[in-house]
Amino acid sequence: PEIYGEIKRHKTTLLFVNTRSQAELLFQELWWVNEDTLPIALHHGSLDVAQRRRVEKAMGENTLRAIVATSTLDLGIDWGDVDLVVHVGAPKGASRLAQRIGRANHRMDEPSKAILIPANRFEVLECRAALDANYLGAQDTPPLVNGGLDVLAQHVLGCACGAPFLADILFEEVRTAAPYASLDRPTFDRVIDFVATGGYALKNYERYARIRLNKDGLWRVSNPRIAQQYRLNVGTIIEVPALNVRYIKAGSKGSVSRGGRVLGKIEEAFLETLTHGDTFMFAGKVLRFEGIRENECFVSNAPGS
Repeated sequence: PEIYGEIKRHKTTLLFVNTRSQAELLFQELWWVNEDTLPIALHHGSLDVAQRRRVEKAMGENTLRAIVATSTLDLGIDWGDVDLVVHVGAPKGASRLAQRIGRANHRMDEPSKAILIPANRFEVLECRAALDANYLGAQDTPPLVNGGLDVLAQHVLGCACGAPFLADILFEEVRTAAPYASLDRPTFDRVIDFVATGGYALKNYERYARIRLNKDGLWRVSNPRIAQQYRLNVGTIIEVPALNVRYIKAGSKGSVSRGGRVLGKIEEAFLETLTHGDTFMFAGKVLRFEGIRENECFVSNAPGS
């Protein structure tokens, strides 16, 4: 009720939380107390892109009174009508807090306004520390560190997938990048050996021998299949398998369900814990799990929602 009261007292409010599940919960709580039917929207990375664009368009047209969001709205569109930021939970850093608070009254001649709502005594301390750091102008940007060897190993394999290479030339090229300027040759050679053999733990398995040294002194990818796997999986950010969440009428799972609209994506690991009839919150709705078919999750409105 207190948060809802602040929304009513201000023109446009951005409400930040740290996770998508918190965003869904807060959005539902606000709707339950929204006796004035104020236009309140939800925005996070799992929602369908079209739905997020509709919310952003509505915000740009000043037709919303509040948006519950995660880090998806930390940056980007500047909405001048936002006059209050509410941060529910600890900000997880002084820099993030400054960025989020700065979304309110984003003008040179007007101070930003925010309310921090910690969920427990530990978050009270974290909020206090983040505020003190901002008053002092301190930031918590992590210092530059030496380049990661896992990234270097991927780069070595990527070069081999593109064309044969000489280790001496690649070593000099890698050292031109600032994070690897202090890279020594023995470490570089160990990375080459790791990519070529799989390391001490995997050297007996042929499939982990990804590159090989030819008689001409050039390193080449061991076979085309390795290059194909690399191109499909390149990157150091692990992608969690997710399924489309498709909205249907209750009990209509099957061929007739193909016309239902997609609400967004949810992690497959979570969906595997559900059984038919279970309910959960997503896209600002309480949904009933109807089942999974052909790599899609089918849901309907939960009874009474």
